[in-house]
Amino acid sequence: MPSAKDMSLNTATVREQWNLRQCIEGAARHGLGGIAPWRDKLAELGAKEAARMIADNGLVVTGLCRGGMFTRDGKVSQAALDDNKSAVDEAVTIGAACLVMVVGGLEPGSKDLGSAHRFVEEGLAKTLDYARAAGMPVAIEPLHPMYAADRACVSTMRQALDICDRLGPGIGVACDVYHTWWDFELEAQIARAGKDRLMAYHVCDWLVPTTDLLLDRGMMGDGVIDLPRIRSWVEKAGFTGLQEVEIFSAQNWWKRDPDEVLATIVERAAIC
Repeated sequence: MPSAKDMSLNTATVREQWNLRQCIEGAARHGLGGIAPWRDKLAELGAKEAARMIADNGLVVTGLCRGGMFTRDGKVSQAALDDNKSAVDEAVTIGAACLVMVVGGLEPGSKDLGSAHRFVEEGLAKTLDYARAAGMPVAIEPLHPMYAADRACVSTMRQALDICDRLGPGIGVACDVYHTWWDFELEAQIARAGKDRLMAYHVCDWLVPTTDLLLDRGMMGDGVIDLPRIRSWVEKAGFTGLQEVEIFSAQNWWKRDPDEVLATIVERAAIC
């Protein structure tokens, strides 16, 4: 049965209340095992200072969010590649288990999904060359299809793993239950990923009704996702990392005392 030590705090969960220093101290205070910073919070503190604080507080870094966004300029631009190289360097500095990639949606003004797919794979391949040399694994995070136009044209674990097959070593997937719970192939694709390519596992819940498709994620146990079942698939595949709690919740959890949020995460760990 999971406990607090099996959980990692993705800083998005308390992004409106705490800076990264507070997130690190709070995660340690509540007995969580890890943390996963977003790059904006990391930039405020500085990667070297963040690395020192994380180590001093006995936390592991389950991932850095995020690289990717290869399609924003209508091509794989040098600016996008440079930003992803910087993300790789930051991930190395803080000792992240992986750099999580949200790959980008349609190019501006375009309806050509195939073109977006090609740009994404090109951007991933070029970033992967740099990441391999740095020793930093890269994890594609497929997002729910509702985000295909603007955030990620990679929508399923199958699609992400097909890219991994083509690009080779050093790249895998981050499985977020919010984006993947509905997929009838999920169990098979988690098994396909296996322990080497299943690099991160993110948890929250899907509320019914959901009032905002981006900013109304639920705390584990408040929605319809069968978290113990999915965790059993992840464990069977060989994943031994922490469960990373990532909750975007503008009307609920972002308005609460962050210590209450973390206390609830600890309370709900056992049902994950």
